[in-house]
Amino acid sequence: MAPREDIKPHEGGSEPDYRFTLANERTFLAWLRTALGLLAGGVAVHQLVPSPAGASGVLAGLCVALAAVLALTAYPRWRRVQIAMRAGEPLPRSLMIVVLTAGLFLLILAAAVLLALS
Repeated sequence: MAPREDIKPHEGGSEPDYRFTLANERTFLAWLRTALGLLAGGVAVHQLVPSPAGASGVLAGLCVALAAVLALTAYPRWRRVQIAMRAGEPLPRSLMIVVLTAGLFLLILAAAVLLALS
């Protein structure tokens, strides 16, 4: 569902209960914390994990790519939810959970392959 053009995140529609606004903000910050954790994990893997033929670079790259996707999609998600709350509409669904789950599965699979090869 496309966000309504006549309602902005901080104006228009009706003011939502502040608890819901704060919960939306906490969720946004949780996505950013997850992205920062993945970024730190990618840097740690690249610097600390010895592996043949740059395999740790691939694992680190997957961590950084997943972190970038989460960081780039966190704000649009927050905005869509905020507009939906102001408009009194159902909250929009998100693919972020599916993307994070699939990305973590790929990271686990890559780490398992690295462990098997070492």
